[in-house]
Amino acid sequence: MSRWRPVTSGVLQGSVLGPVLFNIFVSNMDSGTECTLSKFANTTKLCGVVDTLEGRDVIQRDLDRLERWACVNHMTFNKPKCKVLHVGQGNPKHKYRLGGQWLESSPEEKDLGVLVDEKLNMSWQRALAAQRANRILGCIKRSVASRSRKAILPLYSTCKTPVKPHLEYCVQLWSPQHKEDMDVLGVGPEEGHEDDPRAGVPLLRGQAEGAGAVQPGEEKAPG
Repeated sequence: MSRWRPVTSGVLQGSVLGPVLFNIFVSNMDSGTECTLSKFANTTKLCGVVDTLEGRDVIQRDLDRLERWACVNHMTFNKPKCKVLHVGQGNPKHKYRLGGQWLESSPEEKDLGVLVDEKLNMSWQRALAAQRANRILGCIKRSVASRSRKAILPLYSTCKTPVKPHLEYCVQLWSPQHKEDMDVLGVGPEEGHEDDPRAGVPLLRGQAEGAGAVQPGEEKAPG
């Protein structure tokens, strides 16, 4: 049996117990914080309501507390990646620092793969999902000669060509509410309009119908 050795910084990477040990290691990070602290893997978010100067001071105290926690545990935050997202109308947009470094503000940030902006407008996220799925559909369109639904549908939904997962990931949060967003995700231009930025929108309907799809069970005649 291996001898016990003290772990003075972080946890061992590449091991089976690594993620469990890491969760245990950071479990007391939010001890004493006044704001809401969210942790997922190695991502940490601090959220608070700022409608007075006291609210600003509360967030700054928590940031100072997190910096002290990191120093005690021989860890460091990746400060260049730490950003401030000011949400809501009339936000005073106070400045905050982590340790001795002032944090930059950003108009939008990705939260676990979902793009969120300061107005909580999800149009950019919908456009991003459409763009990602569009690339894969373009590969399918160039690689598969048949345009029958029987041939295209498995490629659309299979995990090896993840078109559908891009459109369904966290869709409960960013599902389209406006017609323009529904158009981006649901209706595509006609075949041949390659200069249209919406060309080949990421729905089977847009790709299949634009390519001259046939009904299930039919095959397109040569030529």
